[in-house]
Amino acid sequence: MDLSMIDWAIMVFYLLGMIGLSVWLSRGQKDQKDYYLGGNNAGVWPVAISTMATQCSTNSILGAPAFVAFSVGGGLVWLQYEMAVPLAMIVLMIFLLPLYRRLNIISVYEYLERRFGLGTRMVMSVLFQLMRAFATGVTVYGISLVLQYCLGIPFWAAVIVLGVVTVVYDSIGGMKAVLYSDVIQMGVLYISIIATVVVAMWKLGGVSETFAAFDSMRLKAVDFSSTGFDGQDYAFWPMLFGGLFLYMSYYGCDQTQVQRELSTKSADDTNLSLFINGTLRFPLVLTYCLLGVCIGAYVAVNPEFIGFLPKGESGDPNYNVAVPVFVIRHFPAGLVGLFMVGLFSAAMSSLDSTINSLSATTTQDIFKGLFKWKMSEKQELWASKGLTVFWGTLCVFFAFFVGGIADSIIVAINKIGSLANGPILAVFILGVLTRKTSGVGAVSGLIIGLLFNAALWVFVSSVSWLWWNVIGFLVTFGVGWAVSYIKPNEKVAEGVVWKRGRVREKGFEKNWVPYYWVLGGWAIAILVISIFIGVR
Repeated sequence: MDLSMIDWAIMVFYLLGMIGLSVWLSRGQKDQKDYYLGGNNAGVWPVAISTMATQCSTNSILGAPAFVAFSVGGGLVWLQYEMAVPLAMIVLMIFLLPLYRRLNIISVYEYLERRFGLGTRMVMSVLFQLMRAFATGVTVYGISLVLQYCLGIPFWAAVIVLGVVTVVYDSIGGMKAVLYSDVIQMGVLYISIIATVVVAMWKLGGVSETFAAFDSMRLKAVDFSSTGFDGQDYAFWPMLFGGLFLYMSYYGCDQTQVQRELSTKSADDTNLSLFINGTLRFPLVLTYCLLGVCIGAYVAVNPEFIGFLPKGESGDPNYNVAVPVFVIRHFPAGLVGLFMVGLFSAAMSSLDSTINSLSATTTQDIFKGLFKWKMSEKQELWASKGLTVFWGTLCVFFAFFVGGIADSIIVAINKIGSLANGPILAVFILGVLTRKTSGVGAVSGLIIGLLFNAALWVFVSSVSWLWWNVIGFLVTFGVGWAVSYIKPNEKVAEGVVWKRGRVREKGFEKNWVPYYWVLGGWAIAILVISIFIGVR
């Protein structure tokens, strides 16, 4: 597919602009706190928007519309997932993030050493690093295939351009570059989505014509017909409860998210960023699901469009490329370049936060936690930058070697996350809410929880993979508690276990109870909106 010179110019200008922004933001960096937490001086809105930008990855902007429009069993049922987000924010705002802030940590896994010991910290940190690096390699592979097809460039060139630009601006600018580039990328991405929706509806004759052409069965956004234990993955209950435990784990126990949440000025600002994410994420997800409705309706009216999609290894059309192919065929010069920048943005917003957090866990958990290396502030800063380059290079390197399995593993990556999310969350909750749980108990529970979920995957396919988030949590919590009675914790350090009233007394200036009610009400509103869309 041929792009105009103006489209290429827009993309080149954007990529160079990201590097220039990082150079400007790197001024005044003195130590790891500046590099990894932005000097604890980041604004609430940049942190909240950056968090949403990471969530709105290429898998979302391309995969979600394909799920809504084409996937077997798909449709707007994906919206059920979003009811869990504000509920998860309430739990994190009360129990986890204020505790992290009070402990003044950079790596979230440092908390586990203070609570359970060095062994637990190492197990969790290494697990995070291995899973995140591999998953990021698959993400780079997926978006590079799209760029290869849409831009007409070799696959290796797409990987190198995407990887090099991200690694350069991330290694130079650190967390500030991650935050503020994500804000720009979120703006570009959202404009691209809105523009595509508008053009598609214009091609179809308007809003009513678009919904009339779309498969009415796929408009059903809430499905109470199953419990998720009968082979149906995307029913209401597994998406609500599975999503709740998944989001609590992702936002509260994953370094890629926690690190930026800890970069704000105060515990109140951290909570406010979570509150903003909990309220604004649904409109974002609703928009790119609406994009799926538009693409599905367009294909229903113009079935010959399927012929323009590239074939996957199975010989079937690659529906994940439907949105960019539509854009290239129907957008004028300039707007095509803007959309391609949006694709770059979606990939870069996921990659930049990942390699920065991988660098942080390596320096904090491995070098300083395990090996007890002593370095000057300047040496720590340069080591941090070097490790960012290392991890970025490794993630890009992985992208060249997942080609044979990526078509089948893209979905499996989400399942792998659900294998681990519940057990990981349980380890943190055991630490925060119990005093008797020991490191041996926590790690034993983690291992049994992971194995139990793996057994469900292999032997009990009738259980929705969304339930693994809940089941893994319960198994890990129960085993960890039971083992700790055999080998109990001897001593708990001061300030690492949550106590009612103490977090608010020492960390908060605001009364957050009204915010919790707003988030709870918003969760109910999401359910009502989703039901209304389905009966429209």
